[in-house]
Amino acid sequence: MREIKFRGSPIEDYGDLKWIEGGIYLNRDDRLAYINSDDSGVVPVNWDSVGQYTGLKDRNGVEIYEGDIVLDDQMNSAQIVFDDGCFCIIGYLGDLRTYPLHDYLFCRKAFEVIGNIHENPELLTEK
Repeated sequence: MREIKFRGSPIEDYGDLKWIEGGIYLNRDDRLAYINSDDSGVVPVNWDSVGQYTGLKDRNGVEIYEGDIVLDDQMNSAQIVFDDGCFCIIGYLGDLRTYPLHDYLFCRKAFEVIGNIHENPELLTEK
């Protein structure tokens, strides 16, 4: 069974913590999101920064979340998205179609998380 958890950037200042991971509470009417973290309790996070854990790790053992930017061994970048019921990559080699993430991680390429779309959108360029 895969671990279901989310990540979001806190609305308030939490010192060195830029991202909170854990369970999620959503209030769609007010567009409020809260991450329930074991370490920090219930933390309000930026609605647009929320991303779900894919259940997969990159070649360095880093957890891969929706919104992450990954790099392959040929220096090509792509973004992780959730589309049509599965986690996918988009923007790989400039292609705007989505491809299932499992296909690339296990059959073709070993990715490395290099950032995320919220903090590092400039990383989504073809190298």
